[in-house]
Amino acid sequence: MKVIKSATELSRALIQSSAFVPTMGALHAGHQSLIKKAREVSENVIVSVYVNPLQFENQEDLTSYPSSPRVDEELAAAAGATILWRPNQSELYPDGMTKISSGEVGAIYEGNRAGHFDGVLTVVHALFSNIKPTWAIFGEKDLQQLFLIRKMASEFFPAIKVLSGETFRESSGLALSSRNSRLSAENKNCATVVFRSLQAAQSQPAIAEMKREMLATLSSEPSFTLDYAEIIDDTTFDLAVEESRNKRAIIAGWINGIRLIDNMAMQNIRSASKVAAI
Repeated sequence: MKVIKSATELSRALIQSSAFVPTMGALHAGHQSLIKKAREVSENVIVSVYVNPLQFENQEDLTSYPSSPRVDEELAAAAGATILWRPNQSELYPDGMTKISSGEVGAIYEGNRAGHFDGVLTVVHALFSNIKPTWAIFGEKDLQQLFLIRKMASEFFPAIKVLSGETFRESSGLALSSRNSRLSAENKNCATVVFRSLQAAQSQPAIAEMKREMLATLSSEPSFTLDYAEIIDDTTFDLAVEESRNKRAIIAGWINGIRLIDNMAMQNIRSASKVAAI
């Protein structure tokens, strides 16, 4: 794997047909699953590592975001990446930054963090402009992000095929996230309430019962502070109705100040996401 630190190097190394996995570093098995999916569609897999300040609501969260450069390189190479690029801000925005609006969907749920999705779309737009991949792969754990990136790509980069990778989970069901490194063993055990609540919702036949069971399970864990728990139609991000064919439960909240998000399709498929034996 070639590690690249400048846009000039990148332009020399780029091959016309490539698959792209953008990350903020602190790579784990979930990122590796996306890289492996990228390798399924292309022999040329580019991974970027850039902690995007535009999508953080406060400086403390940005400063405390985990970093593991050497491990990132090892994990990316082991999963099949051929190029790892660490851009800086001037390389991403050589002609100055033009912010991309995330619109109405970008202002709800995770969009309650001021400017979050505008920041996500702005940096992804810049990455796409530099790399011009054939495919780009994003995880389903960040469902709203995936929805908005697909919408943005269809408008600005219609030639790029945006693919999704299934949520990768610990054996307990906890969705893998770089922020999990800040959870103690006890916190991690408490955090499994999110997965259990999604399973409880999935076992129900109607939306009212799904939401009731989801909230009841979440409330059983006193250390979990709820932000939202809803059943949506994942093709529109509107609240689901009984006739919706793509119902999905979405949850966000905090344990010990660490934000957790997760989601699950409500098609009564008991194990649709990948689980790691870790």
